[in-house]
Amino acid sequence: MTDTVPSPSVVSDESPSTDVRRIGPAFRTSHPLASGPVVQPSNTVDGFVETFLAELNYGQGTLLSQSTVNDQYLALARTVRRYLMADWLETGARRRQAQQKTVGYLSAEYLLGRQLGNNLLATNLQDIAEEAMHRCGIDIATLRAQEVEPGLGNGGLGRLAACFVDSLATMDVPTIGYGIRYEYGIFRQTFEEDRQVEVPDSWLSLGSPWEFPHPERQVLVSFGGRTETTTDAQGRERTRWLPDWQVLGMPYHYMVPGFRNGVVNTLRLWSARATQAFDLQIFNSGDYAQAVRAQTFAENISKVLYPEDSTPQGKELRLQQQYFFVACSLHDFIDNTLPADYDLRRLDERIIFQLNDTHPVIAIPELMRILVDRKGFAWDEAWEITRKCFAYTCHTLLPEALEVWPVELLGRLLPRHLEIIYRINEEFLEEVREAFPGDEMRVRRMSIIGEHPQRSVRMAYLATVAGAKVNGVAELHSQLLRDKVLPDFSQLWPEKFTNVTNGVTPRRFVRLANRRLSELLTDTLGEGWVTDLDRLRELEPYAEDASFRAEFRRVKQANKQRLHDLLRVRDGLELPHDTMLDVMVKRLHEYKRQTLKLLHIVSLYDDVVSGRVPVEQVTPRTFVFGAKAAPGYHMAKEIIFLINAVADVVNTDPAVAGRLSVAFPANYNVTLAEKLIPAADLSEQISLAGKEASGTGNMKFALNGALTIGTDDGANVEIRRLVGDDNFFLFGMTEPEVERLRPGYSPSMYYEENPHLRSTIDLLASGRFTDGDRQAVAPVIDNLLHEDAFMALADFQSYLDAQARVDAAYADEDGWSRAAILNVARSGFFSSDRSMRDYLERIWHA
Repeated sequence: MTDTVPSPSVVSDESPSTDVRRIGPAFRTSHPLASGPVVQPSNTVDGFVETFLAELNYGQGTLLSQSTVNDQYLALARTVRRYLMADWLETGARRRQAQQKTVGYLSAEYLLGRQLGNNLLATNLQDIAEEAMHRCGIDIATLRAQEVEPGLGNGGLGRLAACFVDSLATMDVPTIGYGIRYEYGIFRQTFEEDRQVEVPDSWLSLGSPWEFPHPERQVLVSFGGRTETTTDAQGRERTRWLPDWQVLGMPYHYMVPGFRNGVVNTLRLWSARATQAFDLQIFNSGDYAQAVRAQTFAENISKVLYPEDSTPQGKELRLQQQYFFVACSLHDFIDNTLPADYDLRRLDERIIFQLNDTHPVIAIPELMRILVDRKGFAWDEAWEITRKCFAYTCHTLLPEALEVWPVELLGRLLPRHLEIIYRINEEFLEEVREAFPGDEMRVRRMSIIGEHPQRSVRMAYLATVAGAKVNGVAELHSQLLRDKVLPDFSQLWPEKFTNVTNGVTPRRFVRLANRRLSELLTDTLGEGWVTDLDRLRELEPYAEDASFRAEFRRVKQANKQRLHDLLRVRDGLELPHDTMLDVMVKRLHEYKRQTLKLLHIVSLYDDVVSGRVPVEQVTPRTFVFGAKAAPGYHMAKEIIFLINAVADVVNTDPAVAGRLSVAFPANYNVTLAEKLIPAADLSEQISLAGKEASGTGNMKFALNGALTIGTDDGANVEIRRLVGDDNFFLFGMTEPEVERLRPGYSPSMYYEENPHLRSTIDLLASGRFTDGDRQAVAPVIDNLLHEDAFMALADFQSYLDAQARVDAAYADEDGWSRAAILNVARSGFFSSDRSMRDYLERIWHA
């Protein structure tokens, strides 16, 4: 291992450490101050004030009297950080000494949410910090609001990863989360003339006090070039990669605290840097832009989450991102975490890399390359090691979401990896032929290399071949994964496939997000429910207690008021009071069927303005949407526009004032979710059956006392079974019914045969909501009438019938409260702690 960074010129792969290496020598000392216990600040208000003022003076370089809100927030964050650091360093030392098996969680997304509140909760410092700030004349709520949420995820996938690492720390499981430190992350959403506009999410602009950069642990990552094969002194063929260009990966460490257990794990996020960021000779020649070109080129890799990939350049950048972070992560663990003399034949005893969807699957050929090319293992021995070190979670049923990479692109960017994939595939297909002799059609179907429409590497297939286990994320999803998505593989290896239903952390999404409900639960059940969510079952008898139901309603009403106050300040939205809060928040995708929700709203509006239904008979409802559309997803953006256009009209029409209103606050994120979910009465989980893998929003709403209207899709199936049919509003086709209907499905037939549906669509199409401009709504209307791939029109009437049952149930205040309490009481299964226990038992064996 060398001490220096190579120049940005082409570097060969002859030595084991030229393509990816740690920068700087390992530092070891026996000095007691280096290895002894870390002194934690005093756990008192006075001690907290003293530490805060020291951070303000010596960290920010300012006096309290002259400090800005941002100075105060940064000082507060670093104060809380100091309380965590003793546990963090002690946890790391204990892990190194014990040499236990570690979970390496590889995820392209971590949707963390704000860190200040979560870390105060984990350290039990909320009251001390609040009183300390009060003594300093500071409102801690102002400092909480100053924090900018890191936009390092797009939706459920990233939030799930954040929940999982929270649970693993709370359960004291050795874990390193690996991902990318996106400079801008997911975009910040705004609306202009009702249309989504994406602007950069500059979450780092005011400082990031929760991260620790470690430039001395930088890793060098190679791209492009060619390979050459030679024969070594023992007569064995050896291949080396001669790359064209390289970048550095710099790790930033984030603390992941367990809940009040003294355990702090690590999240390691990688940022791309140029090997030589600045060329002084070119700069002095006057070409200033060219002088920093290498820096710009390298840093693009970690610039944004999911660069728009409708162009060849965008596709290439995505693949660069994926390889960059897994290469950094694997080499970090092998070179920097394992002892220098560790026997890699026992690698599976120290690590299991969990592939969170297909984004990190390129890690499989990377580990093979490390073992074969760098460490000198024979192919068969390396493959045996590799197959024990990975497990794969599939998060989708949509074919377009099962990632494939064109052979041409992968071979140009990662030539050695393509060679390795070809050999893996060749040997795998021989195994298939042995198991199913004479069945060449099966061989073609199962090949990792797809031939149509272009030669491509099917990453889900690679993950399935190499992974020790493959899991879905809800019972129905796992069944469909085995039966519909990967049927040939499940027939070959039935023992590989298992299910782990997703979960959410009760720390953030109940204890932190819903303080009033948490206090009610703790007063009733004791504190233990926070780490043992099955304790919520003890709440069931209280559903029959009139005084408890009344208190439960007061909690919900207070949460609604908190949301009203927030949206007034945040978005300039005035929500009416005393209405049902009907909420649909999730990534905007056609299969999630925000259009079906919109049709329901327009049908109610149409009923009133047409005179079919007196306005007094309409249940007062406030419909709240939250959703971002991918920048290149045209139809999703058209749906957002139409929702906003309908909101503009409904919210200003006196005919429905006080009865119907629609809110679509921009830039839905974890911070807003923490206020919105506890306030909701009705949770909309209305995807087409067989399309949603699991969902986790459905779990968060149920845990916070909202009732669900939904299809039998994803985790809805398990929610309904646990909370009971009487406390869930089921509608729509089942997955087998969807598949039977699909071949001859004609959406226009439903339009013609259902007068209510026809009137609703006609009103939308008339231009009523777009100032008479029919062309503005044509893309969505034409899609519904002539394609409707996710069968919103087929499920429309069933959905309206279910909404009528919602109205009737909501009119019975006590009955609704009883059902809401039972939703909370029976949703303990959906803790991410339980999910982690399932992974540990069924997959990781750690």
